[in-house]
Amino acid sequence: MIGGGGLSVERMAKLGGVSRRGFYRFRARPERAPDRDMDVRDAIQRIALEWPAYGRPRITEELRRCGWVVNAKKVYRLLREDNLLCVRKRKFMVTTNSNHGLHVYANLAAGMVLTGINQLWLADITYIRLLEEFVYLALILDAYSRKGIGWALGRTLEATLTIAALKMALARRRPAAGLVHHSDRGVQYAASDYTDLLNSNGIVISMSRKGNPWDNAACESFIKTLKYEEVLRNEYRDLAEAQASIQAFIEKVYNQKRLHSSLGYLPPAEFEARLMARNMEAAAPQLVG
Repeated sequence: MIGGGGLSVERMAKLGGVSRRGFYRFRARPERAPDRDMDVRDAIQRIALEWPAYGRPRITEELRRCGWVVNAKKVYRLLREDNLLCVRKRKFMVTTNSNHGLHVYANLAAGMVLTGINQLWLADITYIRLLEEFVYLALILDAYSRKGIGWALGRTLEATLTIAALKMALARRRPAAGLVHHSDRGVQYAASDYTDLLNSNGIVISMSRKGNPWDNAACESFIKTLKYEEVLRNEYRDLAEAQASIQAFIEKVYNQKRLHSSLGYLPPAEFEARLMARNMEAAAPQLVG
């Protein structure tokens, strides 16, 4: 008997479907120590689910922005233990056709030292897979803030697609003359309708060196992020659904929330807001004087 007046060990073992020896072994087992990292594990898992392409540095910074005091070594250990280290995926279809007789412009972007927004824009095109077809996304990125400022999605690779993205960027930013627009040597960017629009807005044209994709690395990085964190996580039924989802990702997620190591782990919109505040603060004494 245990404690008097209760069930016998034999009876409890029989009811529990275990042996007498197993019953005593269970009672003698020490209680498992609580997981002191349970809360931070939960936070890491939530971030990893929301941002599947985030590695240790970005997850660490996101935790710190949320108020956690944690070092990168610990984050890496927990990511490894929970099998949450991000995995890069396959390469994508080439959409550039530079085999044309149109004028090709010199690469001006490589030697630029940027100090603010609207000094250098980067342009590129990628494909998006729907259930029964491919569509194409043209986009324009501000090289300084990494913010997506113009984009267009459609079924054609003609210059009308890139022109639509450029017009969106122009309407949003209204840049001063002297801005440099950099792209690959694709026919969409060399077409006269596109270059005429650039020239009419006082924009200087720059193109990548032949066979050198690294000249437009920031745009390539944007496309990879879009593919890993949005496109490959969804199956778009049609163009309208893809357009709505991609718009939400670019405008609400990438620009407003996603941390960028090149921006000191700030989202592009926050980076630009801080830049504007600093510029206004620096100009204030001059205005008072």
